[in-house]
Amino acid sequence: MTAPTAPRFGVNYTPAQGWFHHWLDFDLDAVRTDLDAVASLGLDHVRVFPLWPLFQPNRTLIRPRAVEQLRQLADAAAERGLDVNVDGLQGHLSSFDFLPAWTATWHRRSIFTDPEVLAGQEAYLRTLAAALADRPNFLGMTVGNEVNQFSSGPHPDPDRITHTQAGEWLRRMLAACEDGAPGKLHLHASYDAAWYQDGHPFTPAHSARLGAVTAVHSWVFNGTAQRHGHDGTATRHHAAYLTELSKAWAGDPHRPVWLQETGAPSPHIPPGHAAAFTTATVEAALDCPDLWGVTWWCSHDVSRELADFPELEYGLGLFSNDQQAKPAAHALAGAAARVRAGWRPPAPRTTALVADLPAGGPVAERAACAPGGDVFEAFARLTADGVRPAVVLAEHAADPAHLAARGITETVTPSETR
Repeated sequence: MTAPTAPRFGVNYTPAQGWFHHWLDFDLDAVRTDLDAVASLGLDHVRVFPLWPLFQPNRTLIRPRAVEQLRQLADAAAERGLDVNVDGLQGHLSSFDFLPAWTATWHRRSIFTDPEVLAGQEAYLRTLAAALADRPNFLGMTVGNEVNQFSSGPHPDPDRITHTQAGEWLRRMLAACEDGAPGKLHLHASYDAAWYQDGHPFTPAHSARLGAVTAVHSWVFNGTAQRHGHDGTATRHHAAYLTELSKAWAGDPHRPVWLQETGAPSPHIPPGHAAAFTTATVEAALDCPDLWGVTWWCSHDVSRELADFPELEYGLGLFSNDQQAKPAAHALAGAAARVRAGWRPPAPRTTALVADLPAGGPVAERAACAPGGDVFEAFARLTADGVRPAVVLAEHAADPAHLAARGITETVTPSETR
């Protein structure tokens, strides 16, 4: 096993001008101004989002100019010491869906199973990856942003699939990324239905076993803050909980986990408490072994000139639209500086909470892991009592080799924490 490295710190890049619609009027100078602000915080990477319908408006047309603009953005990031991860299939962003016309209405076909759509997606991901493969600051591809939301409710018009089909789709898309840029850090990312929603086709095992790292997206508006308050233990440790929960399904006991999205949504986190929440969330995540990094959502606020976003989306930025750093920005910068100044890997979490869920298959029942569920609430109780819990599946809890590989010396069931 290689020695652990210090976690990375970055942001999900949301352009100050035009949000992700900036690709329609791409202004490299405006991008450079945004990236200057990001670099000023001492961060080391950005996650960027091409809009799929703009880059691939026809199944057999991947626009060369759009791909070149992506390269220009990556090069501008490199000039500021920032590495770049690229999300391919957008897909879904901040409550809006961005699907190309060749998958909808008169051309409606499943984005997960239709052979022609699959071939188009593979070509697109391969092209983006290959365009950046020679850039030293290119980390790799994320298949897409929470594409799992298109597979099931509560999406109003999902392309329903089985868990087997979800796994097949993920493997094909990850292979296309690898074809385009061999050896890079390619992964996929689901929103928390993969961990919390009964019967959801994208499973915990998909997240924890496919791709180079496990991505978790931690949002406390999912019932956590409503149930526990803005400063409750479960709220401040939600990102750490998802990080540890993911490890229960990982085949590699030291598989890296990327906290790829987390933020301070108002009013669930009142603006005056955003900095404290940021510090608490990051410190809790840093106490999780094998953390690859923290990527905050997001760099810049959504402009009030843009309509129809959910209210909480407008204020999530570390910077205002006029490039003013907000208190959460200083909190994140401070955490990054402390890690740079001196970082020691956290000790193993020796006490493991037992989750009675299967290691593979459809995992029909996951509500126990969601806010209000037995596993979720037991983790919060243990944490509040000063324990640093891990999570282990019941079928592994009696396996001495599995426990030893993870440094676990004690197991406890949810009922034993009451």
